[in-house]
Amino acid sequence: MTPTLLSTTDQQGTLFRRIGKWLPSLLLLIVISSLSTATRASADPVDSEVAFRTTLQPMLRQFCFDCHDSGSEIDLEADSRATAIHKNRTLWNQSIAHLRLGTMPPEDGPKLNDETRKRMIAAIDSIANAVDCVQNPNAGRVTMRRLNRTEYRNTIRDLIGVDYQPADDFPGDDVGYGFDNIGDVLSLPPILMEKYLEAALEISGQAIYTPPPAEIFEKQVSPGSLTGADRWGNRSPLGMSSNSTVTWEFTAPFSGEYTFEMVASGDQGGDEPVKAKITWGSKERIINIPNKTEETFKISMRFATGKRTIDIAFINDYYKKDVADRNMRLHGVKLTGTARRSTYVDPKLVPASHRKIIFVHPRGKDEYRQSAQSILLRFASRAFRRPATEDEVNRLVALAAETWRDNGTFEEGIQVAISAALVSPHFLFKVEQPQQPAADGTLPLISNYELATRVSYFLWSSMPDDELLAMAHQGTIRKRETLMRKVAAMLQDRRSNQFVANFVSQWLQIRNLDAVDPDTRVFRGFNEEVRELMKRETLTFFAGVMRENLPVTTLVDADFTYLNDSLANFYGIRNVNGDGFRKVSLQGSPRGGLLTHASVLTVTSNPSRTSPVKRGKWVLENLLNTPPPPAPANVPELERSKLVGTLRERLQQHRADPACASCHSMMDPIGFALENFDAVGQYRQRDAGSDIDASAKFPDGTEVQGVDGLRKLLIGKRKEDFMRCLAEKLLIYATGRGTEYYDKCAIDQIVQRCQQGGDRIAYMIAAVIESEPFQRQGFRDQPTN
Repeated sequence: MTPTLLSTTDQQGTLFRRIGKWLPSLLLLIVISSLSTATRASADPVDSEVAFRTTLQPMLRQFCFDCHDSGSEIDLEADSRATAIHKNRTLWNQSIAHLRLGTMPPEDGPKLNDETRKRMIAAIDSIANAVDCVQNPNAGRVTMRRLNRTEYRNTIRDLIGVDYQPADDFPGDDVGYGFDNIGDVLSLPPILMEKYLEAALEISGQAIYTPPPAEIFEKQVSPGSLTGADRWGNRSPLGMSSNSTVTWEFTAPFSGEYTFEMVASGDQGGDEPVKAKITWGSKERIINIPNKTEETFKISMRFATGKRTIDIAFINDYYKKDVADRNMRLHGVKLTGTARRSTYVDPKLVPASHRKIIFVHPRGKDEYRQSAQSILLRFASRAFRRPATEDEVNRLVALAAETWRDNGTFEEGIQVAISAALVSPHFLFKVEQPQQPAADGTLPLISNYELATRVSYFLWSSMPDDELLAMAHQGTIRKRETLMRKVAAMLQDRRSNQFVANFVSQWLQIRNLDAVDPDTRVFRGFNEEVRELMKRETLTFFAGVMRENLPVTTLVDADFTYLNDSLANFYGIRNVNGDGFRKVSLQGSPRGGLLTHASVLTVTSNPSRTSPVKRGKWVLENLLNTPPPPAPANVPELERSKLVGTLRERLQQHRADPACASCHSMMDPIGFALENFDAVGQYRQRDAGSDIDASAKFPDGTEVQGVDGLRKLLIGKRKEDFMRCLAEKLLIYATGRGTEYYDKCAIDQIVQRCQQGGDRIAYMIAAVIESEPFQRQGFRDQPTN
């Protein structure tokens, strides 16, 4: 079976003011998350000093100090105590990388046999990264993590049932340690907070159906257009100089209350004011109109639906020649009305998200609060990923009550409340309460709900499901068998595609495939469809290895992959038909494992040619976790240098510079072994008219021939380095923080448990979840004495 892979302003202002009550607690939690609560001592310094003097220092004198003494660019002799090495561990860890790769000592330096090399690596590692894994562990402290864009979208989908794609327009998430879910870099800029507020409104509006707003009728006409106005010349304002009537004929769109407005003034003559009679249906009202002053008169009227009339009559005309003349002037008429709003919710119009959230319905306004408490308790507890407190629920109900007091419907009140919950820090952040160690120094376990959240966002990039939350509530999440059974089910669940897409695409850097621009004049088979298929192959392949629980080394040496006909044709593989991806055997083919995936080969190439340097650097960083140091300043690019000959020859000339040799001697051999694959991952045997030489020799004397030899090296001599690299990458992604020297204890244990399970990948994932950094709360650092 092929593993599946996921191929109005005023109202807003009111809501912002209401949910703004949540923002102070958001800021407070951000401050709290940055505080450290305790410190711990490191491993016993006495043992380290003895190991330094008796084991490491003699080897350093024999093999290193001739070049790396005082006054040299890299002075190793200056660190004359174990504590100095421990404090300067970054430098010494780089020396470990050089020793493992065989670049130190250099070819012209003292010879170091394999056994002595292993003892030196172990000695440096034990001193530079000294930590007592039993008596003095540290699980590390994770900065409170904000949901990144992907996690936000997935969480909204699983919480509410709305696929909020505008989350893709949120500001980009910063990357730390290779991943975009690292707490230290997931800040909350003001523009993102604005986006969250807008999103809360839109999401709640999509999730909950509310009856349409009440119909509003408003009509205003010129007095000169009224029936009977022709007697007075159809003028506006309309001067009525004798008793007469004008009629406004209109159609009432609904039955209900209306307000009639008339603006009028009078020319008073005689001993009484101008009088007008307003008649509608069987009702009438007489009003007095002031002399020479316009006044607005408002009369409440009730009409049934249909054609209706309002008569406006001047009823007390008076005229005495050369003495007095009483007249009426009509300046304007207007009619407004608002229909009675229905509170009926048509079941046919209600989305599934509405039924999911509003599971109880009040029978009257007296039940609004009780129903809202039930609804919001359940919603907030799922949104916050732990039981909501009574105070939190009451605050949400109070927000809903404000809407009801403003004549909003029950559903509108719930909309406001859930919008507030969606901008709460307890939703936007994976909040973990700071704790102190026990009196005996035992590190505190994170809470059951915090553990459920960590597991879910690790494997699904989304909130815990009901089963995980129930396990947390019942306390069974701490039972190993129960938790491991759930983890196994989660890895088989389609939602684990999110883990594959997010972890793998960042670990292997194939997200960068969107930014590469191969020269299609040189590589005519490459197009946008192939670009997407490249990514899909790698993600589907990893999903297959994971769901079949194959050994982690399968990622390097698999004799199968997943293809459709288009990508198979691009690779030159026959007998693959159809658009769907399926498992394809690669036996008898030069391809196999991640190293021959076009996605990897393309992101590690230049637009018009391969780059052995980029490919070598990629393998060192992502498969062996031994990144080379940065290139020296002012080194020209290979194309702009004065070097000549084939690519291999130019790189060999480049390595002649001592400043370049140490790094390139690590990277170039790896890249040369991959030269049979061009810049878009197609296999070739010749380049620029010459046969390709894919042989490679490493600084320690190891020789390999092509990609097959490189694969054998990675799963043979360098197997444990590869396993430790994958374990560390998984731990970083799972905990949302970079690893430190004291995480060596956890990584050792993860690798060991994976090996005990036959090197199978699911055992490594399970070991990450069972590790101390994942299960417990430690400290931001572990200072040395």
